Amino acid sequence: MAKSNTPTLRTTNSTTLSTRLHELISACFTGIWIQTHEPHEAAREITDLCRAENWRLGIWNCDSGIQFPIEQIAIPGVTETQDPLAVVRALPQVSQGAGTTVLLFENLHRFLGSVELIQAVARQAIAGKHNRAFIVVLAPVTQIPPELDKLFVCVDHELPDHAQLEEIARGVATQDGELPSGDELPRVIDAAKGLTRSEAENAYSLSLVRHGTLKAETLWEIKAGQLKKSGLVSIHRGSESFQQLGGLDNLKAFCLRAMRRQSEGTVSNRPRGVLLLSPPGCGKSQFAKALGNETGRPTVVLDVGNLLGSLVGQSESNIRAALKLADAMAPCVVFCDELEKALAGATSSGQTDSGVTARVFGSLLTWLNDHESDVFFVGTCNDASKLPPEFARAERFDGVFFVDLPGRDQKDGIWGIYTRHYGLDAKQARPDDTNWTGAEIKSCCRLASLLDVPLIQAAQNVVPVAVTAGDKIEGLRQWASGRCLSADRAGVYSRSEGVSGGRVRRVVREPGVN
Repeated sequence: MAKSNTPTLRTTNSTTLSTRLHELISACFTGIWIQTHEPHEAAREITDLCRAENWRLGIWNCDSGIQFPIEQIAIPGVTETQDPLAVVRALPQVSQGAGTTVLLFENLHRFLGSVELIQAVARQAIAGKHNRAFIVVLAPVTQIPPELDKLFVCVDHELPDHAQLEEIARGVATQDGELPSGDELPRVIDAAKGLTRSEAENAYSLSLVRHGTLKAETLWEIKAGQLKKSGLVSIHRGSESFQQLGGLDNLKAFCLRAMRRQSEGTVSNRPRGVLLLSPPGCGKSQFAKALGNETGRPTVVLDVGNLLGSLVGQSESNIRAALKLADAMAPCVVFCDELEKALAGATSSGQTDSGVTARVFGSLLTWLNDHESDVFFVGTCNDASKLPPEFARAERFDGVFFVDLPGRDQKDGIWGIYTRHYGLDAKQARPDDTNWTGAEIKSCCRLASLLDVPLIQAAQNVVPVAVTAGDKIEGLRQWASGRCLSADRAGVYSRSEGVSGGRVRRVVREPGVN
């Protein structure tokens, strides 16, 4: 069943679910679809609202039938039925004697394959404007049949925000000393973002059992498991750092400066992210993974290819859900590797896949341009010619950087990093590393340690990408010249006429200030 095109009203800190629902019922929206992963919490808020407003409330699910938690009434032939069609048809009877009646259905989308039920819901949604009877659906997805699309308004039941997560933490940590001191509590709350209220409460409790206090590490462990179940995004929990990554001085300084100033800035001036272009093996992926550790943020891995589904509308729904998760986990770094492969064919999508890739691409573009969450996006690309031109336009990224093959100074630093890492003699002779990438230097050091041979002998097993794909690398340099920022030195990358050792000569400037 395709996802509905019905506009979705988002609840925010100042607009809670009960407030939004009160507005819609007062305006006589008789069909309300609430997308939530916490149906019990949503039902509790709706129950409190109906009790405060003296509205009649019936809650139906296929297990227990319909219950009336406020008035405790019983309707013969209806109360115990597990047939949603009978309950919908009985709505006029349920609403008798009440000023306003709210009939709440849990997971009704599972039954909307029935033509009879669709027709009954449509009829009651129209009649509800006269007898003030409202149909409210709680479901984890928005799957509205086209016959009902114009009769329902959609509302998002948002995941808990920072204040709500802190309130839950203080409720769980009932004893002195269980709440962390100093800057640790904000780190714990940030680590809990993206969890439901129940998941956050369980994670806090586990941390108390393990450590006697709340620790962010336990929250990240729980969150990684929860996100793994979703299959939409994952959390990278490696130990990479900038010290393990030679070169890229300008790129490192640029990102650190933008992200650290964000903590002193305003919501309207959040950093957006960077797009990295380079040949394979030059450190793009390692940089993205290290950036999160350097800034104290989680690195959320977004694999666009895994979001493509086989069912109609599934791909578009997956990308929206994944980006929504990223927003909920802010502040974080979102890493999307090899974008050109995931989005290849977006321009001809209408002829090849009924426009699915183009719609996924459009959702990502819209989010990059409009999202207000503190999410720093790092995208990597090996061939910019395969990306649609609108992807890299201004205001979608803070900068588009070209990461060239490392120069002499960068290579010396990379050799030093990996000879120390693999316990090799740093003074031994090195092979000819002309046009080598950092990945090839690492491979040479690893093989020398694995085979217990000198570096020069280990280099016989390394074939540089500049040899196997020399024409493509030169094409990348020509494309990036004048279009991209340099990852090594401040300023625009330029493919000058003089090349020394496979490396472009550039004017040296202070890194990080373009």
